[in-house]
Amino acid sequence: MRLLKIVPDNTNIGFVRVRHIAFAITLVLTIAAIALVVTRGLNMGVDFAGGVSIEEKFTSPPPLDEVRSTVNALGLGEATLQQLGGPNNVTIRLPLPESTAPDAVDKMVEQVKGALEAKFRDAQFSNYSTVSGKVSDELVWRGGLAVLLAIIGIAIFSWLRYEWQFGVSTAVAIVHDVVMTLGFFALTQMVFDLNIVAAVLTIIGYSINDKMVIDDRIRENMRKYRRMGMRELIDQSVNETLPRTVMTSVTIMLALGALLIWGGHVLQGFTAAMMLGIVVGTYSSVYVSSSLLITLGLKPGVREDRAEAAAAKEKAERMTPRAGR
Repeated sequence: MRLLKIVPDNTNIGFVRVRHIAFAITLVLTIAAIALVVTRGLNMGVDFAGGVSIEEKFTSPPPLDEVRSTVNALGLGEATLQQLGGPNNVTIRLPLPESTAPDAVDKMVEQVKGALEAKFRDAQFSNYSTVSGKVSDELVWRGGLAVLLAIIGIAIFSWLRYEWQFGVSTAVAIVHDVVMTLGFFALTQMVFDLNIVAAVLTIIGYSINDKMVIDDRIRENMRKYRRMGMRELIDQSVNETLPRTVMTSVTIMLALGALLIWGGHVLQGFTAAMMLGIVVGTYSSVYVSSSLLITLGLKPGVREDRAEAAAAKEKAERMTPRAGR
C-alpha cells in the first residue's frame, strides 16, 4: 500500500507562506476570466439561445455519431442529440435559423428530414418544436439563480457551523471556482448548455466538500493547540488533510478522463468543465480558502458550540453546592 501513496506522510509544506503570491495569481486569473466572459461571451446552446427540436424515430438504435455528422454537414449549426423515450427515438436540437422568413424553420426541418432519410432508410420524421427566446431567457435566469443560491446557502452554513471567517473564505473560493469555469468556456467557445450548469453545481458540491474537510481539521486543531500561531496551525491542518485531498482529486480525475475519452460528444463539455473544476477547486481549497482565514482575522480560541457550552454549564451547575446544604 505504501507504493500507492501519492502524498508522503508527515508533509510539512508552507502553504501560508506563499499566500500573497496565491492571492495575486487568483486575482489575476479571476479578472482575466471575467474579461473573457464580458468580451467574448459564452457560446450558449439551444437550451439558452433558443432553437429547433426535431424528433426522429428509427426501427433500430442508430449510430449517434453518424446522425450527428450527417446533420452537422448541412451547415445549420452544431447539433445536440438525445435519446428520449427509448434508444430508437432521437431528439435533434439545432439553433434557430438566421433568416427571419416565416418558413425558415420549416425549410430547416425539411433539410434535416431529407438528409437523414437519405442516410438512414429506417429514419422516420415524428415532429418538431421551437424554443423561443423568452423561454431561453427564463432558463438563463433560473440557471444563474440556482448557482447563486447554492453559493449563498453554503456560505451561510459555513458561517453557522464554524465562524464567520469560514463562511466568507468559502464563498470567495467557490465564486473563484465558478468564475474560472465560465472563463474557460468563454475562451474555448465550447457550447454552454444545461449540462454545463449541472457541472457547475457539481463543482460547487465538490469544492464545499473539500473545504469542509480542511475547515473541520482547522477548527479541531484550534481547540487542540490553543497556543499555536494561526500560520503554523493552518499549515499543519492542510498538510494533515493533503493526502485525502489529493487522493480524492486524482480518483475523480481518472473517472473523468475515461468519460472524456470514451464518453462521446454529448459528455465532452460536462467532462471538461468537471476536470477544470476539480483542479481549480483543489487549488482554491489548499491555497486560497484556508490562508484567507488569516487575512480575515481568525484568531486561536474558537468559540465553543452551543451544545458544548450548554453541557459545560450544566456540569458546572451540578458541581456547584446548593445553598442551605
